[in-house]
Amino acid sequence: MRPGKEHKEKTVKKTEHIVMEVMPGSIAQEMEIAPGDVLLAINDKEIEDVFDYRYLIKDEYIEVLVRKPDGEEWLLEIEKDYDDDLGIEFENGLMSDYRSCSNKCIFCFIDQMPPGMRETLYFKDDDSRLSFLQGNYITLTNMSKKDVERIIKMQLTPINISVQTTNPKLRCMMLHNRFAGEKLQFLQMFYEGHVEMNGQIVCCKGVNDGEELRRSVTDLMAYLPFMRSVSVVPAGISRFREGLYPIELFVKEEAEQIIDMIERYQQTCFDEYGLHFVHASDEFYILAGREFPEEERYDGYIQLENGVGMMRLLMEEFAQAYQAAVEDAGYHERRQALKRTLTVATGQLACSTLEEFARKLMEAYPGLVIHVCAIRNDFFGETITVSGLVTGQDLIAQLGKRQRTGEDLGEALLIPANMLRSGEQIFLDDVTVAEVEKALGLQVVPVESGGQDFVEAVLNKDYCMERENEQFVYVQAYDRKPGES
Repeated sequence: MRPGKEHKEKTVKKTEHIVMEVMPGSIAQEMEIAPGDVLLAINDKEIEDVFDYRYLIKDEYIEVLVRKPDGEEWLLEIEKDYDDDLGIEFENGLMSDYRSCSNKCIFCFIDQMPPGMRETLYFKDDDSRLSFLQGNYITLTNMSKKDVERIIKMQLTPINISVQTTNPKLRCMMLHNRFAGEKLQFLQMFYEGHVEMNGQIVCCKGVNDGEELRRSVTDLMAYLPFMRSVSVVPAGISRFREGLYPIELFVKEEAEQIIDMIERYQQTCFDEYGLHFVHASDEFYILAGREFPEEERYDGYIQLENGVGMMRLLMEEFAQAYQAAVEDAGYHERRQALKRTLTVATGQLACSTLEEFARKLMEAYPGLVIHVCAIRNDFFGETITVSGLVTGQDLIAQLGKRQRTGEDLGEALLIPANMLRSGEQIFLDDVTVAEVEKALGLQVVPVESGGQDFVEAVLNKDYCMERENEQFVYVQAYDRKPGES
């Protein structure tokens, strides 16, 4: 890389993007870009948003125009490798306003939130830039043909799409948006533009299941291989649905029918494209009482964030970590020395799997006692079974009741990290980790979602959860007094 720098006198009217952070050792740091500087242009082109920024920096030579806090403008000439990032974080991650959702989907979980919670929980995003940056799923309804052409030109992939159904009329009804059906044409544009896509179908009983689901999967297969995967997940139903479209829970037999249909399509797609393509969520397999598919059938866990393959991945990671622990040179010494009691709190969905993990670990380490507690979701309703929607108040109430009946919860409470807001020690209901610790009188240790993390947290008293590029690190969790931040 050969950086160049000169002072630029002329002022160009450009959209301004304020630098929040410069990564140590980055190109930006070498060019003396600093927090508070304003990015005005790249290659004399105005930067509309993060799409433009990512696209324009992909070159071996770029000219970056910044304005310093004293008003002086610098034109920075940068030679670099084609894919090198500049190492800049901006005050606004999208570098423009967020696009909110214009739909009123019949299954929307945000519409099922109780009143009085923090304002951010009621914001509905439907932004294609978040799909590219964070993997969010979008409905396409607030996108124009120009937006689609821009994505194709810049090859910003993958784009994750909430399809729900390929029946245009039904899609308008489900999304409560009269334009929702015609926006399906964008799938063809992405396909012709060789843009990688992932799809999602939120399955609502009696609405887009059965023959409608069969139609949607068949239609979406036409976009293979650029449509890489489609997840089929049941709609989440909370107890706050008064006045909303009536949606019923699937029963065991219906879950079995959905799985059988999907697995037939998987074989067809794999035979032709080498992809299993369509996947039922873990919830359907648990409801049906079926074994989770083998790891190979998840195509690299493309749909992990939609709850597809999470349990299989957890089981595979645990098996590897468990085997490594009992084959370690110090296993026999540790087997005798390890004496501790822990409580693991989780949602009802994962409880039986974690109970099996705990059983194996207690057999391998006789001095280990692990209580696995499925937390019933009284806050949102018992139909909500995932750990990520467990609240602090439900933890306090249900584990506190166990304590009052004489149960020893041990020295620490292990919880899945997804119970907390990203980067913070706060549950969904604004109860803090410190408040839970104070109420229960034991330390709360958030554990990442991997099987390796679970084994380490159980066996290692010094386990702490570290997150890169976020606002906090849990340090020496077991050394804190309950209630300390």
